[in-house]
Amino acid sequence: MFVGIGTCINICTIIFGSTLGILGGNRLPDRLRVLITDILGCITLINAADNLRSVWRPSFVNAVPVGWTTLGTLAALVLGGIVGYSLHIEGRLENFGLTIRSRFASKDKGSFIEGFMAASLLFAIGPLAILGSISDGMHTGISQLVLKSTLDGFAAMAFASTFGWGVAFSAIPVGIYQFSWTIIGYFLGNILSPYQIQSLTAVGGVMLFGIGLRLLNIKMIAIGDLLPALIFAPLVALAAHQFI
Repeated sequence: MFVGIGTCINICTIIFGSTLGILGGNRLPDRLRVLITDILGCITLINAADNLRSVWRPSFVNAVPVGWTTLGTLAALVLGGIVGYSLHIEGRLENFGLTIRSRFASKDKGSFIEGFMAASLLFAIGPLAILGSISDGMHTGISQLVLKSTLDGFAAMAFASTFGWGVAFSAIPVGIYQFSWTIIGYFLGNILSPYQIQSLTAVGGVMLFGIGLRLLNIKMIAIGDLLPALIFAPLVALAAHQFI
């Protein structure tokens, strides 16, 4: 597989879902939508468990002091959470999404510009767009973007049934946004040491676990506030490797 294939899949599902939404003209039944979301929540937890295996990878365990694979992950998440909370990242994302919804939800059917703008912004918002794209660029898997693609595909069906072809064209800015993060992940993968990549993967696994809990309506964890932990993870691992 080539770098960026995850975003290519995402683009295709948005276009495909939009086409089905336009041709079908109706939203998915609520019970089916809930069932699909529950299934995706369970798959996300499995994905999270796979990422968390990084805590026991030899490249990570041997590079830091005993116990610091877990302590370093905890430290990165706490530091990231403090920064994210201070910046109100989760609240800003939620308010942004609510503003978009309130602005465009009452528009007339078939409004191209409104559908394009609303879908572009909503499909780009959220940790999965960043986590998945970075993971794709670092060659650590595309499962996160496959999950996001599935969610976006069903959302595109619902949006396109109301807004028309503008939703399908939102795949263009979403692709540009995610390819940008993929490029960042590619360079990180060539700059960071293996143990730093494993640290980043472990932190991402905890965040994915939180996303799974949210999808299952078990616990609404403020995942957005944890996004800065992705920056702290390789730095904490480097500090533990060099100075502890």
